[in-house]
Amino acid sequence: MQNSNNSDKWVWVIILNPEDDAHILGQQFKDSDEAFIPTFLEKDHALMCMNRFAKEKGHKSEVQAMLYDELVKYAAGNDFNLFILDGEGAVLEKILLATED
Repeated sequence: MQNSNNSDKWVWVIILNPEDDAHILGQQFKDSDEAFIPTFLEKDHALMCMNRFAKEKGHKSEVQAMLYDELVKYAAGNDFNLFILDGEGAVLEKILLATED
């Protein structure tokens, strides 16, 4: 996904609090500082995995489409990598964008 022209490609992400203070769901591994945004190529895959991720209680969430290039800019600017996942939550591709300290 990284090497092709993706300026007009859409991906699916999970949005927390879509009606108020909306932001993209990110995750961080407990045993490392690696932070990532779960990213899906298909809406159905995102919907199947939506409840598998850690999030604070009381936060509403929904799946939304986003332009891939916009997601890359957001992720890089906030020190997140992108993990492209399938419908089972398995990692298909890791796109490393976060800067290392």
